[in-house]
Amino acid sequence: MPASWDEPLQKAVGGATAKVLATALDLQTVGDLLRHYPRRYAERGHLTDLDALRIGEHVTVLAMVDRVHTRSMKYRRGTITDVVVTDGSGQLTLTFFNQPWRKDQLERGRIGLFAGKVDRYQRSRQLLHPDYVLLPHGSDVTAAAEEFADELIPVYPATAHIASWKIHKSVLTVLGQLGAVPDPVPPAVRRRMRLMDAAAALRTIHRPASYDDAERARHRLKFEEAFVLQVELARRRESAAALPAVPRKPAPGGLLDAFDARLPFQLTSGQVRVGEEILADLARSHPMHRLLQGEVGTGKTVVALRAMLAVVDAGGQAALLAPTEVLAQQHYQSLTTLMGPLAEGGLLGGSALGTRIALVTGSLGAPARREALLQATSGEAGIVVGTHALLEERVQFADLGLVVVDEQHRFGVEQRAALAAKGAGDARPHVLVMTATPIPRTVAMTVFGDLWVSTLRELPVGRADVTTHVVAVGEKPHYLERAWTRVREEVGKGHQVYVVCPRIGDGDDADMLVEPDDEPARRPVAVLELVEMLRSGPLAGIDIEVLHGRLPPDAKDRAMRRFSTEQVPVLVATTVVEVGVDVAAASTMVVMDADRFGVSQLHQLRGRIGRADVPGLCLLVTDAPPGSRARTRLDAVAATRDGFALARVDLEQRREGDVLGAAQSGRRSSLRLLSVIHDENLILAAREEASVYVARDPELRQWLPLSDAVSALAGDEKADYLEKG
Repeated sequence: MPASWDEPLQKAVGGATAKVLATALDLQTVGDLLRHYPRRYAERGHLTDLDALRIGEHVTVLAMVDRVHTRSMKYRRGTITDVVVTDGSGQLTLTFFNQPWRKDQLERGRIGLFAGKVDRYQRSRQLLHPDYVLLPHGSDVTAAAEEFADELIPVYPATAHIASWKIHKSVLTVLGQLGAVPDPVPPAVRRRMRLMDAAAALRTIHRPASYDDAERARHRLKFEEAFVLQVELARRRESAAALPAVPRKPAPGGLLDAFDARLPFQLTSGQVRVGEEILADLARSHPMHRLLQGEVGTGKTVVALRAMLAVVDAGGQAALLAPTEVLAQQHYQSLTTLMGPLAEGGLLGGSALGTRIALVTGSLGAPARREALLQATSGEAGIVVGTHALLEERVQFADLGLVVVDEQHRFGVEQRAALAAKGAGDARPHVLVMTATPIPRTVAMTVFGDLWVSTLRELPVGRADVTTHVVAVGEKPHYLERAWTRVREEVGKGHQVYVVCPRIGDGDDADMLVEPDDEPARRPVAVLELVEMLRSGPLAGIDIEVLHGRLPPDAKDRAMRRFSTEQVPVLVATTVVEVGVDVAAASTMVVMDADRFGVSQLHQLRGRIGRADVPGLCLLVTDAPPGSRARTRLDAVAATRDGFALARVDLEQRREGDVLGAAQSGRRSSLRLLSVIHDENLILAAREEASVYVARDPELRQWLPLSDAVSALAGDEKADYLEKG
């Protein structure tokens, strides 16, 4: 009987092998194994570039034995056999303990596949007790090597428990008995896109006759992944369009017009354009689902506030959900300041057109909390700003018309749904999600494909430039002393300074972000340790405030208020200041152990300075060596302020699963081949085909394999990236 697609691997490849595949790689069925694609291909004439290997990686390399040496251990009985393999220029050492017979197998000149984890020993790359298989040499054609005869050699993602060629052997076994293969791409789409069918693509990608064949198979399977995903996103857009919502049209001469008239600055052309897109969405009878992304400092808050005022103008309420109390407080203060008398509706001296703004956080005292909840329930507060506390059942609204979610990636699906469910009756509130992390177009189409995307790029007139330098204390330790001297100079000019650390310091040793490449782990600089050093050393005599996530709420508010009102010139903090914090007089930021942060995070941190007409200076302090991946990140941040360019650099350095969310939970991404970074044209084509197909067959009844694939994707716990919108 041919092996079915859903057949357990135990039946197809045997119990012992199936157990290893399940344990090591989470491969349970025939389909799982055949969807475990080769990472690359090797051929005998092209050895692996050994200099490109990274410490800590599990690798399979094709290399030639250069020399073998067996020696006695110094301090105990036994031997060490070192086998040096080469690609013709670089070298890699294979080390075996108490296995002297390896020198008889691994003769000089033999070529083989060697698999293991790359470690470093005495400045040399090393594989300790690697698994290996030798390829044909002269007349010595072994059974293992015959599996690779006359073909490219597929190299699979593997682990310490199972080598690449053992995975390949299992794949060949399954291919030899494979039955029908479900094909999610409908025949008409395959013909238009000139794609091979699924069965042919799977056979070809695992046993290609040439690189061209392998690439054709990869293209077909990439398109399949993009098409299935875009079909699901298209169905979500269709479903959202079918939901009821109350149209919210601002009244002429009302609150929105009054707000625009009192703005002390002119909106940028981007703010005007995006504002018109949002107003058009709010006027429709189905809920808006829009993503507002914008460069640091492009004025997303003003755009969001104008949308909220439009809804209040139309008789509804708006809720602004922020991820932290610091950010919620900042939003509350910013909105109140921007609106002035318009935020004092019903109060003496307030505008007759005005409304009220309520703040709901977990740390509010009982009287203030009762007052805020009453204002929300009665409708007295047209705008309610809050943290997760807004999601509690007791928080009710008179007529919630718009939900604004700031830094939306910090909230789960259930949390956003809980707030959206607070709309009146069956009507759903409109939803605007914001992010200050620029998103490349391909990621926006894939991760946020069920949202309409608005982008702000233009900085308001009058914003100062920010210069960024890498302070390489590993090469020139005195640079750090100069950095603190510069801080004193800025304080002397009446400016304010952020100093950011990756750790708090009160027993949070595990709170370490990114380790420097190829370096031993060490504790990163901590807020509580650094502030004492600064007070008694280079910044002695200067008033310094401390801000971190473990402070009591009133202490956080006090620290932020003293810094924002220029009572204190220096703030030493963790990344609680990453987004939303707006202190116009802040001119300088020093980021300690900057290599511990990602590109996007550094870009967000840097966005806290240069927010007025004072030129900004950002110093990225690091001991990461030149040429390391960490140093490359920092050099990229120093080279440009273009957040979209930096977002691409960031994604280039990260695995695809990190982009899509699956890697955060330690599981495999549901996208195996498709790169949301590089496959823009293919994703565009898949999106167009998916939109046309769903418009004709929204229930996916005409091609059941597609329906099954979409159901599997939507129900896949690994596909949590589908829920980011």
